[in-house]
Parts: sequence; C-alpha cells; structure tokens
Amino acid sequence: MSDDIIPIPKEQRRGRGATKNPEGRFEIAARDFIDDGWHHMAQGEETESPVTTITTEFPKTIISRNSSPDLPFDRSINPYRGCEHGCIYCYARPSHAYMNLSAGLDFERLLFAKPNAPELLAREIARPSYKCAPIALGTNTDPYQPIERRLAITRQVIELLGQARHPFTITTKSNLVLRDIDLLAKLAKDDLVAVGISVTTLDRRLARLMEPRATAPHKRLAAIEALAAAGVRTFVQASPMIPGLNDQELEEILTAAREKGATNASCILLRLPWDVAELFESWLQEHFPDRAARVMSLVRSTREGKNYDAAFSQRMVGSGPYAKLIGNRFQLACKRLGFERHGKYNLRSDLFIPPGRDWRQMDLF
Repeated sequence: MSDDIIPIPKEQRRGRGATKNPEGRFEIAARDFIDDGWHHMAQGEETESPVTTITTEFPKTIISRNSSPDLPFDRSINPYRGCEHGCIYCYARPSHAYMNLSAGLDFERLLFAKPNAPELLAREIARPSYKCAPIALGTNTDPYQPIERRLAITRQVIELLGQARHPFTITTKSNLVLRDIDLLAKLAKDDLVAVGISVTTLDRRLARLMEPRATAPHKRLAAIEALAAAGVRTFVQASPMIPGLNDQELEEILTAAREKGATNASCILLRLPWDVAELFESWLQEHFPDRAARVMSLVRSTREGKNYDAAFSQRMVGSGPYAKLIGNRFQLACKRLGFERHGKYNLRSDLFIPPGRDWRQMDLF
C-alpha cells in the first residue's frame, strides 16, 4: 500500500466505502494534504460525509461495444457514471479517471447521469444496419443505484427495449429492480429478459463495510424470490469472491439463492485493476488489520504474485491452487444444487421490432 495518500478521517466519509481519494492516474500533478491540527479548528470545517452530486451528461452514443473473448455479451448500456453504492472492490472505479476525478471517494459521490439514454438507444437500434443481440445493463455501474429512484433513466431504457421486443439482461445488487417488475414480468414471458442479483456475502456487517449504500443481503435474496415468483429468469452472481474474506460463504450464498428461486449462478474472483488495488488494501488495513496481510497474500497467489492479471484468460478466474479450489467448489455446488446450464444471455432475438421515429407515442390504430 502506498503511503503518499493520507486516509480521510472517518467522520468525513461516513457511509462511504473508500478510505482515500487519490488523484486520478492521468493527472500530471499530485497534491498531498497535511493536517497540522490548526485548519480544522480555525475554519470550523464540516465533518459530515460529502454529499452526492449529480452532473447531467449528454453523450453522443449509449451502446458500448466490446470484443472481449471472456465476456458473454458484445454490447452494454450504463445510464450512469460512478456509483453511490460505494463497493470498495468495484473494478469500474478507475473509469472516473477519464473525467479527471478520483477512483476513491469521487467515484461514490460525484456521479454523472445520462438522461438522453432512451432517445440515443432508440436511434441506434433503429438503424437499418443494426443486428439485434442481448444488451447488458449494469456492466460498469449499477443501473439501480439510489439516484435511479428519482431519475428513472433505467426504467425508461427498459420501456424502450420492451416496446422494441429487444432482449436484455440486468446486473444489480439493489432491490429497486422490483419497482420495474411490472415491465420485466411481461417481457419474461417471451424470454426477453434475465436478471442477475449480486450477492457477495450474507453477513450484514461485512456487507455494510464492503458495499455501504447497497441493499442489504437479505433484501437481495427477497428480490430474487419476488422476481422468480413473477416468472423472471433470475440468476445469483456470487461475485466477487475475495480469498480469505468472503469466499468461505460461497456455498451458503448459492444455497440461499437457490432456495429463493435462482435458476443459475456465476462466480468471479476479485479483480483489482489500477487504483482499486491501493484503495482495497487501505480499506483492509482499516477494517480488518488482523487479516489484511493474509488476504492480500492469497489474492496475489491467484494472480501469479501480482495484485491483478488483466489477461483475458485469467482476469475472471485467476490462476494457482487457491483460485482452482474456489472454481472447483463453485462447480460442485452448482451441480449439487441443480442450477441450470443455459446462460444468462440465451434470450430471444427473433422478436425484435425496430422503434419508429417517436417511440414514446403509441400507434393510433
């Protein structure tokens, strides 16, 4: 762990995940703040956690494309940049550097919303050259993070996809997804949607520390149950598995989700790209000082001695005995629990109807 960025006092980051707010990796200059004990007293500086701010962003396109051989989808939509859930392990944190912001606290509190996402999507999928295939929602940041409750951009995107009979998947760790169960249940009848609920731990205390503003584990399980009862194909995503911290819960998580109606499961090993490694290690030192060294040692043992290996063949599953052990445990648990083999992205694409010029207006006849 680097010592050049001093952790922010706890009272100034209450309810947040990151303990630091280091400069973005593309910045040409860095600043070190030193508290000499005078400034705080003299200025009467606030000790409340910094509030969340939302900046409106108007991108020119909304569908992101990828050709990664280890991903089951080639297109995705993210209605938001940054995520208020504050998951300390989030691999998307470094993306804030592209906005000249930090992967630390900035990622959790300085958010960007894309209100024109539905209009952009309608235009893009209406092109004559467009080839329909499942679109993934929530691959970078959670489409149902707290600000979605007010802005409802994700719901508008789902409404458009539903009208166009376009297949899509959702990945979230929020029970706010149940707000849209009216739309999802109808689309599920034609095999146009699948929902993945991320459950990283059943320990509420650990969840509060790792994912401070995300839905509590028992409510995520309840969301799985409600979606399954409504006929929506629902998956549990036991990710990330962190060696020495939550991986001992793997079978328990899968069992609990199966009992609630999950039909399939996935498991991804902890990923620590770029700034995330330093942020995660700082977080470990603060909350689990007794096992921090052991956890990082196990993490590096699954990445050939490094914090992270970005190779397509390794980044999701890792390598070495410990990574293989987790993978074997996952496979055995899935077999024992009777999870189905078909994947989350095996949805129908043959029902697609390109949207008209104004997708918000219904046909008169």
